[in-house]
Amino acid sequence: MNVLIKDFLEFKELLSQHTIFVIGLLLIFGYILGKLADKIRLPEITGYIISGLLMGDAVFKVIPLHSDLSIVTDIALALIALTIGGEFYITKLKVMGKEVMILTVFQILLTYIVVSVSLFLFKMELPFALLMGAIATATAPAATVAIVQSLRAHGKFIDRLYGIVAMDDAGAVIIFSVTFAIATGMLSPHEAAGSHGALLLIFHAFQEIIFSVAVGALFGFLIHKVTTKHTNTGEVLILTLALVLVETALAIFFHLSPLLSNMAAGAVLINISPRNHRIFRILEPLSPPIYALFFIIAGTELNPVILMQKEILLFGMVFILSRALAKYFGVSLGAKVAKSAHNIRRYLGLCMLPQAGVAIGLVLMIQASPVIQTMTEAQQNIIVLMVNVVLLAVFFNELTGPPLSKYAIVSAMEEE
Repeated sequence: MNVLIKDFLEFKELLSQHTIFVIGLLLIFGYILGKLADKIRLPEITGYIISGLLMGDAVFKVIPLHSDLSIVTDIALALIALTIGGEFYITKLKVMGKEVMILTVFQILLTYIVVSVSLFLFKMELPFALLMGAIATATAPAATVAIVQSLRAHGKFIDRLYGIVAMDDAGAVIIFSVTFAIATGMLSPHEAAGSHGALLLIFHAFQEIIFSVAVGALFGFLIHKVTTKHTNTGEVLILTLALVLVETALAIFFHLSPLLSNMAAGAVLINISPRNHRIFRILEPLSPPIYALFFIIAGTELNPVILMQKEILLFGMVFILSRALAKYFGVSLGAKVAKSAHNIRRYLGLCMLPQAGVAIGLVLMIQASPVIQTMTEAQQNIIVLMVNVVLLAVFFNELTGPPLSKYAIVSAMEEE
């Protein structure tokens, strides 16, 4: 019996070193626990994260801690950013109107400021507090949209809700990209040195942003040119994915923002020709397995023992509470400025509380960034703390957010 156990452990150790086996195993267990979560009316993402937790170093140790699965995160983020860029369709933005823009800008900016300041006041270093503030701006619209569809709700409130949902993550990615460029400069000693350090820092940050957008716009145009004459969906998929991966690799290599570059590519694609809507439809089948892996990998980073640490619980509580208040009052303030209806002012902010995919992606991107790998051990420990705080917040917000959204939608529709 002891020999069999020893052989099994050696076999498990051998297989866990093979990335293909790891990915296959993650998908199998993620699917099973995702379905179980759905049966008990929890978001599938919760099941994915729990499956990663169980298979990670914290529980069964099937997947070694810090396995080199960053390629999955990079691809998932590239596709998420490309899709978000597709929301910047000029015709669509015009239909949304000034009111939706005001509501979106107010709640994003207030969330960014309030969360950053709150964490800084609780002794988190400023660059990391700013990054957490940027992550806090992201929402998870899937749960809210599902509730709207199940209630078959429609009207002005729902129109405004869909408008903000479409714009929110785009705004979050923009703010994060700008903040990441500035924060990494602040954490780099040679940037801070000298009397002109601050100006140099701002210059490098905006240089990174401009080049990221330029590279993305170029690749968006290239994707349009090489796919425009193809009618075969398989050929379009191959060419689009190839160029997206090349663009992402170039952005990472030249220390640009792959999020901004892919978002710019998506925006160029959607606006250069109405026919390019098909590219986003063709890419859709790739999303479920990649996004599932994305959340499962996040779960492997989760450690319940670490979550019980006072520091993580404190920062987690500050992050969750300050974000919730800022989201709610940001929408309320924006509604007053835009002279929106009373039900929008009172209830729409409650629909902004769920948080999942983009937030996890952004914090994992920080952890996987080559710039972060060159930092001190103390700074890298803060990044680990940030990952756990975001995962804790996602768990909490995905459990409490959807019921609050449902209450808000039902109440707003009754008033309307």
